[in-house]
Amino acid sequence: MEREAKAFRKLLVWKRAHTMTLAVYRVSEKFPKHELFGLTSQIRRSAASVGANIAEGYALGSAANYLRHLHIAVGSLAETEYHLELAHDLGYLADSDYAQLSALARETGYLLSRLKASIENNTRKKP
Repeated sequence: MEREAKAFRKLLVWKRAHTMTLAVYRVSEKFPKHELFGLTSQIRRSAASVGANIAEGYALGSAANYLRHLHIAVGSLAETEYHLELAHDLGYLADSDYAQLSALARETGYLLSRLKASIENNTRKKP
C-alpha cells in the first residue's frame, strides 16, 4: 500500500507537536536577546525536532524506521521539556505560558507513547 507522503499531517500526535512548536517559537521571541544563540535556539530546535521526526519516520514507511524516529521524537520532547523548565526558572517564561506548554508537551508525549505501542503491537502480530 502506497502511503501519501504528507499524510503525517493527519496524525493527532503530529498536530499536537506542531502546535507546541508554534507556541515555543512565539513565547521564545520574548526571551532576552543574549539568549538568541543559546536557550532560544536550543528550545526551538528541540521542539521542531519532535514534529520533524514524526513526519520523517512516517514518510520512510517501514515500522522499524518509524519506531526509530519516534524514539528520537521522544528524546527531543524530553529536551524541550527541560528547556521549558529552565526558561521558566530563569524568569524568561511566564507561569501561564509554562503551564500551557507543559500541558502540550505531556499530551504530545502521551500520544507518542500510544503510537509507538500501536506500531510495536502491530509489528509483533505479523509473521
